[in-house]
Parts: sequence; C-alpha cells; structure tokens
Amino acid sequence: MSGGANLRWRRKAFPNVGAIVHSFSMKRLILLFSLLAMVTPAHSQAMPDKQLAGHLRQVYVSWRGAMIKKDAATWKRLTSNVRQTNVRNRIWSEKRRFPDAVFGAPGSPPDVSNLKALRVRVKGRTGKAVYFGKVDFGVGGKPTDNLFVISYVQEGTGWKYDGGEFVKLDAIPDVRKQLLAGDLKFVDTVDFQPNGVVPPAPLAIRGPPKYIAKAYVFCPGREVKLLVNKTSSHLFQNTKRSDVVIGGAHDGLNEMQYSIKDIAGGDPKAPITLRIYLMSEVQGTQPTKAVQYQIEDESKPKASDTLRFNVTPEMGRKLIGR
Repeated sequence: MSGGANLRWRRKAFPNVGAIVHSFSMKRLILLFSLLAMVTPAHSQAMPDKQLAGHLRQVYVSWRGAMIKKDAATWKRLTSNVRQTNVRNRIWSEKRRFPDAVFGAPGSPPDVSNLKALRVRVKGRTGKAVYFGKVDFGVGGKPTDNLFVISYVQEGTGWKYDGGEFVKLDAIPDVRKQLLAGDLKFVDTVDFQPNGVVPPAPLAIRGPPKYIAKAYVFCPGREVKLLVNKTSSHLFQNTKRSDVVIGGAHDGLNEMQYSIKDIAGGDPKAPITLRIYLMSEVQGTQPTKAVQYQIEDESKPKASDTLRFNVTPEMGRKLIGR
C-alpha cells in the first residue's frame, strides 16, 4: 500500500483533543534548516528562507500560548477565518458558549520544541510543517513517536494557524522505523503537502440551534458523504464515527442527503449504517433516532438518496423539556 493510502486508512484523531487543535494533530520543528535543503516534489516547495520558516513556527507557538492562557483576543488574531468559523459553528451547534468553550478541552496543544521538523513547505498562500517525535497533548499516558502536521493560511493580516493533525503510527510500525532511520518518503506524499488552495469560508450559523443533532456512520470499506439540511457536510471513510450536525435540527421537516461509494480493497458486502440522532437536553433522556439508512444482509446500498425526518412538538418537548 502506498504512503498516501496508508495515511488515509490509518489517520486517527487523538482522543479528546479535537477541540484543542480544531482539526487534529501532527508534528514539529528542530532540524528545519538542514532539512529544507533536501529535495522535495516540484509541486510543493520548501520554504525559501529561514525568516519565513521561523515566522511560521512562531505563529504556532503564539497560538499555543493563547490556548494555554485562554486568551481569546490572541486566539482570534492568530487563527484563520475558516478555522474560526468552523470552531464557532461546532461550539454553537453543541449549545456551548463561544469563545469560552474554545479553551474548555482537557490538555493542551503539543509543544513542538521537543519534536523534529521533517518538512516545512509552502505553496501559494498555504503551508504545512511536519514534525516527528513524542507528541504530547498533556492528557496522561506515555507518548510514543508519531507525526504532527500544522497547517497555515496566509490572510490579509499575515500567516495564521489553520489546524493541526495527529497521525498515530501504531498501526504502521514500519513507517515509524523508516522515519527514525531518516527515510522521509512517507511524509513526501501528497497528504503532507500544502495544496495552494485557501478554502472558501463555510456558511456561518447565527447562533445555537433549537435541537442538537449528530450524524452517525458505520461504513467499513466505503466512503460516505452526508449533507444535513443543506448546511452541514460530512465525509466518512472506512470508519465508525459520529459528527455534530452544524446548525442542528429544527421544528418540522429536516433532511439528510447521502452518497456512498466503495473504497478500493474494501468489502462491497459489508454492512453499512447511516443515522441522525437528536440529542436530548433533559437529564436521563436518551437520544432520539430521527432517521436511518442501514444494510445488514450483504445487499448493495443505494448510491445516493435523500431521507427526511420530522421534528414534532411532542419530540421537541422530549428533547428540550418545553
């Protein structure tokens, strides 16, 4: 399996740190200047000078400091507009307080001073720094050697933190051995390179929804895309996971659009489940399964469809107690 395929199949979010890194985690910056001289693919080039490389590092260091100090003004100044909107949308969709909830997760973003910088690249107005070492989120346990990748975006006021991603290497120990030996071909795949495209800002919701909703998908060997109420888009690949629905659910008719396709090497007869749950805010009340699409008998799932569900006044009282 290629390095890129390995990454797509093995990439994992570190438990309980999603709210910390607002995208998820990977690594950082020690042998930077000697490594910059190494050959990198032509479509993504290493940073042109020490000053810019050092500046990007400092952006993350300052952003991390803002997270630790719970400094909302600095966090806003150093976080990309797209990332800010995504974080705010999620917090409001869970009916939490913004910006207070930005700083409410356990642990802290990793300190990169003890990590080795394998690659730092820029392309257009995007950048990525790839680090290797004992990535520590401060949530206990004994960190092992893994990857931490930091993404940056250049906006009108300068370079901003645009997310971090943690790549856990336990399932691919040969890659860990390669990296320890100085073989960097795994991190020279496209997954670890900036693409030069600054994504458009997502639709910003105006505040907390009436009902909290979550999308749950079990899709071994398949890729599933969901679009809930034409606002909340989700991508699931060979996983079992639930996502918060941005904008939640509302009274009356709601909808879930889906598409399903096989992943090369997956089992086309594997079971598959797609659900939307409505989360109760009444203590002791279980979530309500609002809609479901499920295949358990080895039948081929429908490639795409739109499913609708209705939130009635009775359901609303069960969910929020009034």
